Amino acid sequence: MSEPTIIVEHSERVGIIKLNRPRAYNALSGTLINELLDALRSLENNPNIGAIILTGNEKGFCAGADIKEQSELSFVDAYNQDYLKNLNDGFFAVHKPIIGVINGVALGGGCELAMMCDLLYAAETATFGQPEITLGTIPGAGGTQRLIRAIGKSKAMHMILTGEMISAKEAEAAGLVAKVLPTEQVFDAALKTASKIASFSAPVVAMAKEAVNEAEELGLKNGLRFESRLYHATFGLEDHAEGFQAFLAKPKRVAQWTHK
Repeated sequence: MSEPTIIVEHSERVGIIKLNRPRAYNALSGTLINELLDALRSLENNPNIGAIILTGNEKGFCAGADIKEQSELSFVDAYNQDYLKNLNDGFFAVHKPIIGVINGVALGGGCELAMMCDLLYAAETATFGQPEITLGTIPGAGGTQRLIRAIGKSKAMHMILTGEMISAKEAEAAGLVAKVLPTEQVFDAALKTASKIASFSAPVVAMAKEAVNEAEELGLKNGLRFESRLYHATFGLEDHAEGFQAFLAKPKRVAQWTHK
């Protein structure tokens, strides 16, 4: 029996997914993608999980697509199967926040996978890049679309057209990464953040994530309207009433969320 390409763990209300193809630098094989999507669906449907961490291993986060598998795809094959579309669709379907923890390389599809997460924590040794141009192709899992939104047109164009990598510090300065920490500290810091997020009301966290993500798709006027509708919707939640009652209590107490 072959070794699983991902490992799933739990830490209280945090689900942890670890990519597990160390000899291939966690390259995105068809098997790994399917197992990753299965794990995301399982954690999304688990009411005891409030946030998700996605990470690699000591060798790196992900070196990109499995080049051997990809080299065997013709245009017709790639087009007919909508190659990599299932990966984007799978992440779009997750309402719970996903924190990417990046050690080592996040290249090509690995960089795109990182950008599918809601926020990124990176080790000081992490590097990011879209080197597809050096292989005679272009990014195909969101690189040309998400990178420009994350770091702006000029920097994104430079990375995509030259194939050059940027360091974790450069990624943080550009806005791609939320925090950069020493390698031995980055996972624990991300887990602390994920645990904090998971401690809040699950429907409110999901609404906040949706509102922020829609900001990339909507103009300001429509975005403000969308935010307002979700904001008003929170007024109908039991957790909204609990949060206000806990704040107004004498003495103030910690809210006990029911996730309803």
